[in-house]
Amino acid sequence: MLDFYFHPTPNGTKVALLLEELQLPYALKLIDILKGEQHDASYQKINPNGKVPAIVDDGITIFDSHAILLHLAEKHGRFMPSEASERAAALSWLQLVATGLSPFSGQAVHFLHYSPEPVPYARNRYLKEVERHYRVLDKRLSETPYLAGRSYSIADIALWGWANSADYIFGERGVSDYSNVKRLVDEISAREAVERVNALKSKLKLKSEMDEEARLAMFPQNQSV
Repeated sequence: MLDFYFHPTPNGTKVALLLEELQLPYALKLIDILKGEQHDASYQKINPNGKVPAIVDDGITIFDSHAILLHLAEKHGRFMPSEASERAAALSWLQLVATGLSPFSGQAVHFLHYSPEPVPYARNRYLKEVERHYRVLDKRLSETPYLAGRSYSIADIALWGWANSADYIFGERGVSDYSNVKRLVDEISAREAVERVNALKSKLKLKSEMDEEARLAMFPQNQSV
């Protein structure tokens, strides 16, 4: 049995999608990050970095969403191309999402929605970098149906995790300015596995108010400022 430590963030949702694509049985271990459960000592034994998601798979602990995607894809022999050039492309685009789109999107969300005061330089810096990464991804997807080439892979799953919630950065238009990214997002969103992920998320009971308890849980470093 696989234990899945989850909160419905983009990073958690991409792992949920792969689990549903693989149709693996798992025990859902909800971590309510607005309540600070990611800081509990018991969870930090699973992920010392205090972030979600994480899994414990047959006694093996893996944290960080892209490490989990790679572990599961390689263990089960699916959603990672075997042909050398497509595998290389899948790894490259997977890492571009990990080191580029993901952190810049996270910082854009923070400075657009959670910063105690407006910081125009930071908002511009992170928003423009998010836009640049989407242009790079859109160009690739204008040339190939999937990021790896011909095959739907964990690179696409990783992109979908963020692009599916891009309205939190771009507003109602979401990724519509990037037609090839939108085409892929729409295709993935129509998959049965996504229906199961959405059904899972709809049943969750989580703290939703960004009050002082939540701010302390999410941004504890600010307490010393």
